[in-house]
Amino acid sequence: MVRVQKDMEAGRKNTIAVIPSYNEEKTIGGIVRGIVKMGLSALVIDDGSTDDTARVALESGATVKRHRTNHGKGKSVRQGVTYIMNRTGYEWIIIMDGDGQHHTRDIPALMDATLGGDVDIVIGNRMGSTEEMPPVRFWTNRFMSWVLSGLCGQTIPDTQCGYRLLRAGALKKLKLISRNYDIESEMLLQASEKGMKIRSVPIRTIYGEEVSTIKPVRDTLRFARLIFRHYLASNGLRKTKKEDGRGAARSKGNNGPEGA
Repeated sequence: MVRVQKDMEAGRKNTIAVIPSYNEEKTIGGIVRGIVKMGLSALVIDDGSTDDTARVALESGATVKRHRTNHGKGKSVRQGVTYIMNRTGYEWIIIMDGDGQHHTRDIPALMDATLGGDVDIVIGNRMGSTEEMPPVRFWTNRFMSWVLSGLCGQTIPDTQCGYRLLRAGALKKLKLISRNYDIESEMLLQASEKGMKIRSVPIRTIYGEEVSTIKPVRDTLRFARLIFRHYLASNGLRKTKKEDGRGAARSKGNNGPEGA
């Protein structure tokens, strides 16, 4: 059966993949080629790599934007999203890692979850098969997903999964400022607060010889700081609107994910 794409659904012509990468010359080529083979476009944000990540990505068919120094995943995601929204007409944005843990063969599952046009974010769910997931990742993810699901008011089994598909129009309503991996949680908190629908789909995850960047104490503190910052800002904005009616005026100038 041939799928007929509707305007509100993700398809080959209206979707692009953003891939933040740091020293991923061994894996980025295969990822980009897999995306291009599917008829999709790819934008690689080379976050100050010291290897040939940028060259390999470019030769494999991606558009490449490069940082001279390393800024962090959050900054790379924000730059990629802002570039797409300001310079292109793509309606859906895939965000995935460049280290080979996210398989391009799962992209159709993410896109199919947009059928009907009633979803704003589709996020990968690795928690259905965790046999190969390192214990520290499993327990950190379980805890953060439990907390965030409660705060978001909707069940999100794998809130820390960086493999996701987002409506560009929804991203324009967010004011993302995180510079590191906490951008994934920040995105869900803000989207839920604005009433956006988040859907999860099972994906596979490939664990190789890469060194985990998860640090339980550091990441838990960063997670707590994110939640505090988010709700302090939200409550402050609500209070301002209630007291003087000037909230709308103060919220003008939101430039989307790039934030302040």
